[in-house]
Parts: sequence; C-alpha cells; structure tokens
Amino acid sequence: MTGTSSVASQKRLAGKVSIITGGASGIGASAVQLFHENGAKVVLADIQDTLGQALAQKLGEDVCYIHCDVSNEDEVSNLVDATVKKYGCFLGAKHAARIMVTQGQGCILFTASACTAIGGLATPAYAVTKHGIVGLAKNLAAELGQYGIRVNCVSPYGVATPMYEGFSADTAPMIEESLGQMGNLKGKIPKVEDMAKAALYLASDEANYVSGMNLVVDGGFSVVNPTMMKALYPAKL
Repeated sequence: MTGTSSVASQKRLAGKVSIITGGASGIGASAVQLFHENGAKVVLADIQDTLGQALAQKLGEDVCYIHCDVSNEDEVSNLVDATVKKYGCFLGAKHAARIMVTQGQGCILFTASACTAIGGLATPAYAVTKHGIVGLAKNLAAELGQYGIRVNCVSPYGVATPMYEGFSADTAPMIEESLGQMGNLKGKIPKVEDMAKAALYLASDEANYVSGMNLVVDGGFSVVNPTMMKALYPAKL
C-alpha cells in the first residue's frame, strides 16, 4: 500500500471542459498541462500564438489553442462560442456564465495575487486591480450561486515566470532562491505547479461546495508579522 490516496490517482476533471486564459506560459501553461493530465478537455487561450500552438500540439487532441485578447470583449465572446461549438460545455468567466446558467452548473476561476491579503507587496495600481478581481469573484459567487455556478480565486505568492521582472532562463534559479528566502515556508520554493494544483482543486468536484473563496497560495507569508518573528526567533531569522 502506498501513501497516495485513491482520489489523487483518479482523473479529477474527467468529463469537464476548461477554458484557460493566459495559458501559453507561466502559471497558465502549468494549469493547462495539469488539467489535461486530470482528464479535462482544455481550450488554451492567449495572445502568444507560437507558444500556445506549440503547447496544444504537444499535449494532443484534447487541447486546442484559440487566439484571444481578454481585453477585447468580442474575442472573449468568440472564444466561448467556439468552445461551446466544439465541446458543448466548459469552464470560464463573463461570457461563460451565460451558457453555464442554462446548464445549471459551472465553475469560474480567477487568478489574483497574494497582495490581496497583505499590503506592501506590490504597487498601488497593481494591488487595486487584484483586489478588484477578488471583489468581482465574490460578487459573482453571490449572483451566480442561484444557478449552481461556483466562483473562486487563486492568489499566488511570487513565482518565477516570464511576467516576473528580470526573468530569463539564466535568472530563473536566482529569482526562485530569492523568493524562497523571503517566504515564510522555509525549505520550499514556490513553483507554477503549486498554483496550478490549487486551481485544480477548486475546479474539481472535491471543491463542489466551495464558492466565493480567495485561496491564497503563499506558504503563510501573508499571515506572518516579520517584526514579531524576528523578536521571537532571532537565531532562526
């Protein structure tokens, strides 16, 4: 008998269809691969056509790429319509909801940031946008709950991805080491896979009654007072 649970060995998203925006690189690409491994049919949407098409081709027929700029409402609407035409059901956001309502079920996930749980982690402008996402998710959870639709957020700690300032293949190890040193959970380095696994949980039936949640994946960073920690454990910090 191994330590792996029977749930973990199952295809946790079997029979589900997911739209993952920003899925060509970083956390999004990791989510595409993990959702695919867990049985979902995945529609990968991004503006990075070369990366997106390459990833879809690598993963096979159950993953397709559609160019979509999420700031363009027409493109988002077309993305949802194309997904419905191809698969008949899906996981998504605003335009996805209009289809989910008729089905009486669905799951919408947003990506925000750990800066929604603690001040000083980002610029004011960035923090405002991420707090707005969390607020939107909570309000949609309230509005769409009557239709059986769950809405949640994943809020990552810093992760070494192409969006990180100064990121490159050469600098990635140094960025990861720095993030690990700054983090609360010592001996661990935050990875895109950690964020994708959090999204997998919220998208799966294991979170069947979870809605309106902002799941902060930061190793406890946002709940720690560093000044108090230094006073209590000076030899360890």
